[in-house]
Amino acid sequence: MLELRNVSFEANDEMGTTEILRDINLTIGDRKFVVITGPNGGGKSTMAKLIAGIKKPTSGSILYDGEDITELGITERAEKGIGFAFQQPVRFKGIQVIDLLRIASGEELSVAKACEYLSEVGLCARDYINREVNASLSGGELKRIEIATVMARKPRMSVFDEPEAGIDLWSFQNLISVFEKMRAEIRDSSIVIISHQERILSIADEIVVLDRGGTIAKQGDAKTIIPDIIGTEAAVDSCERLKY
Repeated sequence: MLELRNVSFEANDEMGTTEILRDINLTIGDRKFVVITGPNGGGKSTMAKLIAGIKKPTSGSILYDGEDITELGITERAEKGIGFAFQQPVRFKGIQVIDLLRIASGEELSVAKACEYLSEVGLCARDYINREVNASLSGGELKRIEIATVMARKPRMSVFDEPEAGIDLWSFQNLISVFEKMRAEIRDSSIVIISHQERILSIADEIVVLDRGGTIAKQGDAKTIIPDIIGTEAAVDSCERLKY
């Protein structure tokens, strides 16, 4: 279980100090599929990075299974079971897909097992296993490969920052299928997704809506929250209401 207690975050630049998140109190339970949404600039991606340990809160604390992890970085949190997938996947020059999966898993993964992870995210393993991550891969392919690396890591909490960003409609449909399968098979882990997409919101156990002030405006199950936010900026870009 992850807890954010009175968490605030301020960003400093040449223009001064900007409050991004303010006094956030949030509990993400075990075996939950949670989607965090809200308008652009509301602090969604910042919250994901605070959970993963990429950023540290200005004030407040973050607890994981009762342990205060506020000062721990991304590597230490990964060791404790928190995995993170970036909005824009990192490209590694000269590294093949199988190497990336082996690094993620922390073991000498067999080709057969690596192929299983690729198949899980809808990729034909024989076409990708020896491909270089930095060469000739589309945005959708990279997104699915990164999800495969998160799965190979077997984290107890997986955090995905706007996985639908920058991918085409076909890749988006495949991505939804991956998340629907992950949702159906969730057992001893939790999934946190930052997203605007109605299809992703609809499979959530819980939706957390941030407002422009960086506070939690609404929180509840999909049936309760989606009718309140469809047509607002918290639910834009939903493939034109998925008419395709």
